[in-house]
Amino acid sequence: MPRTLKRGPGWQIGWDEDAPEFVGLVGGDDWALELTAAELEDFCRLAGQLAETMSQMTAELMEEERIACELESDRLWLEVEGFPQSYSLRMILLTGRRAEMGWNAAAVPGLIQAAQSLRVF
Repeated sequence: MPRTLKRGPGWQIGWDEDAPEFVGLVGGDDWALELTAAELEDFCRLAGQLAETMSQMTAELMEEERIACELESDRLWLEVEGFPQSYSLRMILLTGRRAEMGWNAAAVPGLIQAAQSLRVF
């Protein structure tokens, strides 16, 4: 499995094990950012943890309550914001190239599902 690219409405995520430095990729419909293996691993792990937290919050919040949760590693920061069943995702790359990007609530479920199935690490 040297190269994998998964896409959906508003998101894309990929892996190219033959790339010299930036083996990962995350993006939207009209933008993309290459990531190192460690950055992509952090993204997938943190995004999964945030999705699980939002799922658990369904029982804790009233239907009209919004919430924001964030997690970070030494390489990147992620935040989800919205309702437990519909939320946006933002990411800030904290090292090297430094970048900020995000996905709207419609794109997040597909991106998180693809990130969890991209187990190439």
